[in-house]
Amino acid sequence: MSEQKGHSDGDGPGDDDAGSDYEDGEYEGDDDYDSDGPGGRSRRKLAALVAAVVVLVGLGVGLGLGLSGGSAAAASGPEGVPVQNVPDLASADTTLPGTPVDGLTCRRDMAATDPYHVHVHVSIFVNGQEERLPAGAGIVPPRASVQVPGGTFVDAGSSDCLYWLHVHADDGIIHVEAPQKENFVLGQFFDIWGQPLGPDQVGPAHGPVVAFDNGKQFTGNPRDIPLTSQSVIQLDVGTPVVAFRPMTFKVIGLCSTSCSALPG
Repeated sequence: MSEQKGHSDGDGPGDDDAGSDYEDGEYEGDDDYDSDGPGGRSRRKLAALVAAVVVLVGLGVGLGLGLSGGSAAAASGPEGVPVQNVPDLASADTTLPGTPVDGLTCRRDMAATDPYHVHVHVSIFVNGQEERLPAGAGIVPPRASVQVPGGTFVDAGSSDCLYWLHVHADDGIIHVEAPQKENFVLGQFFDIWGQPLGPDQVGPAHGPVVAFDNGKQFTGNPRDIPLTSQSVIQLDVGTPVVAFRPMTFKVIGLCSTSCSALPG
């Protein structure tokens, strides 16, 4: 299993320069958390969130996901990464109810910070047709959501419970937000989501699985694909196998560095 990659300052694959508070894939600030007192719950101001995104969209700061080879950037989603306008592979509602999964817990204290925060992009093709990870996977219902430029952003709601591995938007981005850097793998996310993953199945889709990790075919069990900073993962179930689609991306806006709950 590979070790997590650190953050670099470039704009190519392997870089995660969404915020200047990153160093080696870790977030060192806690400005997005403000407690209401000892043991209190932190709430991000919804109006401020929306206003920030509007400003970012208006300024065009890093919006879009540049495809390799110089092709034009697609329209941006709520995180600055294009929404995958395809069906969900499965519902986000199969997410487990907050119990520990594979040693990973569900964060309920929004006053806590998660020093390690990186992003991974996942594309899934079933018999040649793209399907997506659903917004809200890894976030325990009831969830909060807000319409912002680019689409819907989903976060922890009144439950104040989101797992270390989760998805905020329909853009294929898995957020890894954890107390410390660990060797997280794709199978842990699927377990949290309550969906199977293996050599012959991805969620409800059955068939031989061909997996790519940053452009290289992954020959082992796809469960073991590492979730490293700025990784691009592609899973093909059945035939035809879609050629790997290289890309670079930047996550910006509501959850580029750290996240707290939207008003529930």
